[in-house]
Amino acid sequence: MVLYTSPFPNSFLSVLHSFSWGLIFPCYWLADRLVGSFVPTTYEKRQRADDPCYFHALCIIITTPIYLALLVASLPFALIGFVLWSPLQSARRPYIYSRLKDKNHANGATLLTEWKAAGSGKSFCFGSANVCLLPDSLARFNNVFNTQARAKEIGRRIRNGASRPQIKIYIDSPTNTSISAASFSSLVSPQSGDNRTVNAGIKRTTSMEYKGDNCGSNNGEENREDKGGSGEPHEGEENTCIVRINGEENGHMSDTETDTGNGQAHASGPAEPPLEGDAEISKTPNHKPKEGDSGSLDSYSASRESLVKVRVGDGTVDQSTVNNKLLYKASIMKKTSVRKKKHTDETFDHEISAFFPANLDFLCLQEVFDKRAAEKLKEQLHHYFEYIVYDVGVYSCHGCCSFKFVNSGLLFASRYPVMDAAYHCYPNGRGMDSLASKGALFLKVQVGSTPQDQRIVGYISCTHLQAIAGDTTVRCEQLDMLQDWLSEFRKSTSSSSTANPEELVAFDVLCGDLNFDNCSSEDKLEQQHSLFTHYKDPCRVGPGEDKPWAIGTLLDPEGLYDDEVCTPDNLQKVLESEEGRKGYLVYPTSKNHSSSQKGRKASLKGNGRRIDYMLYTEEGLYLEWKVEVEEFSFITQLAGLTDHLPVAMRLMVSTGEDDP
Repeated sequence: MVLYTSPFPNSFLSVLHSFSWGLIFPCYWLADRLVGSFVPTTYEKRQRADDPCYFHALCIIITTPIYLALLVASLPFALIGFVLWSPLQSARRPYIYSRLKDKNHANGATLLTEWKAAGSGKSFCFGSANVCLLPDSLARFNNVFNTQARAKEIGRRIRNGASRPQIKIYIDSPTNTSISAASFSSLVSPQSGDNRTVNAGIKRTTSMEYKGDNCGSNNGEENREDKGGSGEPHEGEENTCIVRINGEENGHMSDTETDTGNGQAHASGPAEPPLEGDAEISKTPNHKPKEGDSGSLDSYSASRESLVKVRVGDGTVDQSTVNNKLLYKASIMKKTSVRKKKHTDETFDHEISAFFPANLDFLCLQEVFDKRAAEKLKEQLHHYFEYIVYDVGVYSCHGCCSFKFVNSGLLFASRYPVMDAAYHCYPNGRGMDSLASKGALFLKVQVGSTPQDQRIVGYISCTHLQAIAGDTTVRCEQLDMLQDWLSEFRKSTSSSSTANPEELVAFDVLCGDLNFDNCSSEDKLEQQHSLFTHYKDPCRVGPGEDKPWAIGTLLDPEGLYDDEVCTPDNLQKVLESEEGRKGYLVYPTSKNHSSSQKGRKASLKGNGRRIDYMLYTEEGLYLEWKVEVEEFSFITQLAGLTDHLPVAMRLMVSTGEDDP
């Protein structure tokens, strides 16, 4: 299958489309600014409450007639542009495939060789987030604003979180094996020779061990802008640290040991200087660094609040006095110890993390509707992800039964090569949702090859269902279509047969914003859909019941700018407590409670509305391999930038072979 690298089949149509959109854009921009000026966010309301001169009201009185006059003047040009733009959409392709052009920082081909070296298997990390990148006037109805600046900051935070070093912690103590933190805001500092320093600022987590693979990335911006890069490890290399803290009854720790064959690592070191490319700070509150904000890894105060403390007996040993064992080694590793979890009956780690997982392999985003914001987001993500599929969907009346003003809002980013891609639009959208070409994006990626040169592939699907409350029938119909399209895509892209398998399927993952939760009584039909008999939900016990550690992913928009939750660290702290979740998460609707979530103390079912899903299946995979969840995370790194919590899942694909 040919991947489309441009929206139109020839340059003439592309130029004509650019010309028509150029005629439409002034009218679109003026209308967006005009409506947005009358829809303030809670942050802006607070700012204006402190303005005794009513300066903003005066500005609106002055600018509104100007905007209206310019809007009326631009309407004839917009009409001409629309007449040209609308029929062109019949020739438009359903997505744009972008690959990193800088070959010096591309490492997708290198990642394919890791499977052979893995021997017993390999893990893959998947992330999903609804980022609410609508036109600014519409985004304000969700209490977020400045879409263009948010897009850039979202991309920067994601790639900073994913490109940080991967660190594993093992604690051996005869008196206490608890740890209060293990989410890291550390970056590898350039050192002379092979020596590398890890600034281990440690955040809270519920898991004893932080596991991950494939720390390689294509952080082109960092490499290009650091002029003295001769001693810096190449971003494509695998960087994994294992920290072993051995406790004694008297509170003394064992001496530091270093794996000299792989270089040195230190538990503490000088602060990492901020990267030049990240020095720009937006003037909006969504991206303003604050004390304890670990969303950006270059923050000096990112990890001050939660240093690791190992308590032995009555004494407390701080990180500065801990002699620990640090081993620097490759990221293809087997599990070497039994991990301790809050819920001992669970077979995998789960946590609320202030960062996206290190070595994130695949990312699926929803609500990337604004095309200018999508470009800014893509530019930032390309510093880490080599392959991106964006501007997914159809416009006008092409391919759907109703007129579509915006695309599907789906975006996919990958460190591994994309082999095939397909998109389908849901034809049954209602209300406001019918104006967007919501649908499903299906992708086939190559993740490796066997010693016999058989391709190892994986399937990833991303979707966004009908959002309007009460449209249960519509969502169930969309889930039916989704299952049919999944099966159709697998059959149309498979080049193997049972007798002669040219490809081995390692995983099949489905993620996205499904707009229903597993606790609301109004969503019973969706909860019992047959999709959940084929795909497994790591957070789910059964229809109507989530696991006790699973939390909601829909934030209360009214509280986005409260000091308690406006930074990743603060939001992480709040969501770790039941009372905090009641105050800042949206819970299932109930006739017995008011619509306001703030300060509610009543006992409620579940831990909030979890409408963002990460599912996987064992059906249709290579029979001799086993797939299991290794880690599941709820992520707070986008605090203040969107009204959803991102989720991430790490899958281990075990081949059953011995280590080479």
